[in-house]
Amino acid sequence: MTEAVARRRGRITEVVFYFLRLGLLGFGGPVALVGQMERELVDKEGWLTKAEMREAIALCQSLPGPLAIQVGIYISYLRAGFWGAWAGGWAFILPNFAIVAALGALYVHLGELKPVTAVFYGVSPAVIALILHSCYRLAKLGMEDWLQWVIAAACLVVTVILQAEVALLFIGAGAIGILYYGSFFSRPPKATALSLAPAAMAAAASIAPAAEASVLGKLFLFFLKAGSLTFGSGLVIVPFLEQGLVQQYGWLDERQFLVAVAIGMISPGPVVITATFVGYLVAGFWGSLTATIGIFLPSFMFVLVAAPLLARHRTNPNVQGFVKGAYAAAIGTILGACILLGRIAIGDWITALIGLVSLGLLFRWKISNPLLIAATAVVGLIAFPLLQPAWVLVK
Repeated sequence: MTEAVARRRGRITEVVFYFLRLGLLGFGGPVALVGQMERELVDKEGWLTKAEMREAIALCQSLPGPLAIQVGIYISYLRAGFWGAWAGGWAFILPNFAIVAALGALYVHLGELKPVTAVFYGVSPAVIALILHSCYRLAKLGMEDWLQWVIAAACLVVTVILQAEVALLFIGAGAIGILYYGSFFSRPPKATALSLAPAAMAAAASIAPAAEASVLGKLFLFFLKAGSLTFGSGLVIVPFLEQGLVQQYGWLDERQFLVAVAIGMISPGPVVITATFVGYLVAGFWGSLTATIGIFLPSFMFVLVAAPLLARHRTNPNVQGFVKGAYAAAIGTILGACILLGRIAIGDWITALIGLVSLGLLFRWKISNPLLIAATAVVGLIAFPLLQPAWVLVK
């Protein structure tokens, strides 16, 4: 018993150290971070198999909340159990929280960070390249036949037309996967992953009571709702945040909101850490802490309920069918998100060139994410004052 406890504690420790490092040095948004986890934890460390990684991505893309954090929580659960999942997840978040809260303090106390727009100008196209490169790796990992590509194409089109990710896409794609790959009609259906997403949505619907009178209460409930009702790819939740923060509550103006989004993009870790910056602008340090807990808490709840069920029924053909269908939907919506984000990130020949060169470097020389981000930030700092592109300020 003592040996088993020591082994579990050792695994929790290694999970914490790994995700502290990833949270500090991981750039490029959710897909890039998931791609990095796949390279390091599947190919190099052998913490989980490729099949388990596919399941992790499909499950987490099908649940509300930020994709990278949820995959990290799920991997931590597989590696170190329930408490390992809590430890690994918050370790992933902690470095980014500290960095972004500090930037929020600088912004509040020293005035606007003028270089942020210039950095955003150079980094944003590189982020699009990082997402595309990681999506290519994820497609190689889990796309196996024509039906998955048809599902992916349909989800891409819907995402671009509606300009948002649609939760029902993942549930519907999973249902198609069950019907095509599973054994739904040959035996009585058991509890499968298909039941998880509707249950999650029902639970999320109850997490939207009238906001409390205090600003901290409103912040917590707003970001709890954001973490519960938005799906997957980081910046695709921006329209939801803009509607609430700028239009509904008036906590930020458009310029401050753009700075908050830029901070989320150029900082390491998950993009939705934007919540930390917003919280600091609204209510100081305690606001940043409240917003951070609110945006990430639903991810722990959803994954820790879903992960044991998925592990228990992993060999069920209906679960495997759901995973294949939802995985294909994830690929399609990620590509759709790239198109939407590209409209914001690429507006002239310099940004187009940054994106293309970044993509070439990633495919040809496999340049590290931090180095690419640093290089394109420098390009932005040099090019933006010279060109003064009006479209950046407009958008």
